[in-house]
Amino acid sequence: MVAALIAGSLFTKQLLWTPISAINMTDIVSNQFKMSDADFAGQDQNGEPFKIKAKNARQKYDEPDIIYLETVSGKVNRKSDGKTITDDISADTAEYNKKDKTITLIGNVKIFSSNGDKVFTKELVVKL
Repeated sequence: MVAALIAGSLFTKQLLWTPISAINMTDIVSNQFKMSDADFAGQDQNGEPFKIKAKNARQKYDEPDIIYLETVSGKVNRKSDGKTITDDISADTAEYNKKDKTITLIGNVKIFSSNGDKVFTKELVVKL
């Protein structure tokens, strides 16, 4: 941002003054990337599809492999005894680690499986 101000003054011959206190560098560094109504889809290590939806998603500048999600829901397929089971998941927040291919569901975690299983917990790690 400072470079843009200096470069702009070279072209316009005017110096633009922006008080440093008006720039929230913590927010700029902490939240490099933000999305609303974010959808993530792909295949897990077994070739099964997954889809995750979040009301908000963001990445931190210094943690590019982790996507922080808020108000999370989604579907994950898995195999059990040769049958495909679909899990409907929801959680207050989640951390999707693109490098490790895991999603850590946090707060009010609920899973309803197509085979009738139900899971309610505070935190759950899903290997994708």
